[in-house]
Amino acid sequence: MTPARVALRRHLERARARTEVLASVPEQDLTAQHSPLMSPLVWDLAHIANQEERWLVRVAGRRPAVRGDIDDLYDAFRHPRATRTGLPLLDPDAARRYARAVRELTWDVLEDSAFDDDLTREGFVFAMVAQHEQQHGETMLATHQLRQGPPLLDAPEAPRTGTVRDTERVRIPAGAFEMGTSTDPWALDNERPAHVVEVPEFELDAVPVTNRRYLGFVEDGGYERPELWSEAGWQHRLDARLEAPQFWSRDETGWSRTAFGRTMPLHPDEPVVHVCFHEAEAFARWAGGRLPTEAEWEKAARWDPATGLSRRFPWGDEDPGPDHANLGQRHLGPAVVGAYPQGVSPLGVHQLIGDVWEWTSTPFTGYPGFRAFPYREYSEVFFGDGHRVLRGGSFGTDEVACRGTFRNWDLPIRRQIFSGLRVAYGTGDV
Repeated sequence: MTPARVALRRHLERARARTEVLASVPEQDLTAQHSPLMSPLVWDLAHIANQEERWLVRVAGRRPAVRGDIDDLYDAFRHPRATRTGLPLLDPDAARRYARAVRELTWDVLEDSAFDDDLTREGFVFAMVAQHEQQHGETMLATHQLRQGPPLLDAPEAPRTGTVRDTERVRIPAGAFEMGTSTDPWALDNERPAHVVEVPEFELDAVPVTNRRYLGFVEDGGYERPELWSEAGWQHRLDARLEAPQFWSRDETGWSRTAFGRTMPLHPDEPVVHVCFHEAEAFARWAGGRLPTEAEWEKAARWDPATGLSRRFPWGDEDPGPDHANLGQRHLGPAVVGAYPQGVSPLGVHQLIGDVWEWTSTPFTGYPGFRAFPYREYSEVFFGDGHRVLRGGSFGTDEVACRGTFRNWDLPIRRQIFSGLRVAYGTGDV
């Protein structure tokens, strides 16, 4: 087997191992709908296999369907998440058998593929499927966070020693840089093509906003001050009765946070997590700044002033290792800020990859010259002012689905995702 096939097989195997961990729960937890925002876990399990069957078995492999009769059930655009428990879904055992049957065919297709067309060149479609499964892994992890009951997941504690204070800022000089990519073989359509963007000078927090800083906003009445919020944000705060980040609670001993069934005192040096765009925007205004634009975030993460080139990751072009970033569900929460000095960007910005997704002020749309590939439903149907871009990945994001050009997006009211922020300062806009 060639090195490319070995790497693709490793990514697909790692994604499946994670899916199996997330699905190794009592049947009632697999089939229950833990939140109307999320699918039952058993739907994700079969949807992952169905997407793999469609693209690897049928399209890339040109082989007959394994279960062509269930495509409609597992089409994410046909059935809203809140309605999926009412569908005649495969039961857990049937879903697992289906996933195993598809995977056996995938190995044959991977071995036979000539990698000689746009879809398979350099293994793109296999990497796309691995990324899709890992993205659903993060979604399933968010479902675990929303479920009630005793803990079902376990992992070692994230690092608790940091090297950077949460008040430090970094100056990002004015100038042009190359945003996006035209060369990364596994980059998805919304990351393409590479294009030059001029960015004015600004300052950026050296680390994500911590619980300590965010608690200052809460205790200063940040949720009671409409002048800090946009009109839409304030209306949402009222409608949703927001008073603190999701999963925070307070009693006579102070503030706590519940994560995956465990409630612990709020750690002051961890990045704040589970805030929506509106909360992030209000905090940034309270802190005397604003949310960075997507271009500002990417320049801080990728631009190397010594060469004038854009790196694949803040630390360079090599794949992430455990010393670079908190990725891959190795831990079940963020590390303290400054915990990954080997992952720092050339300009001195820390933890731009992993720990928490970071909201930007930019609506989600295509880059100049965007071309939907291989299907519009991955990106293009979400373009417009309704969604905001998040960058950088979280502790629940796998390395195959995270790089300096990778773009996530969500509605500005969503906060069940592993989302945080960092603040930009200056009047520049892109």
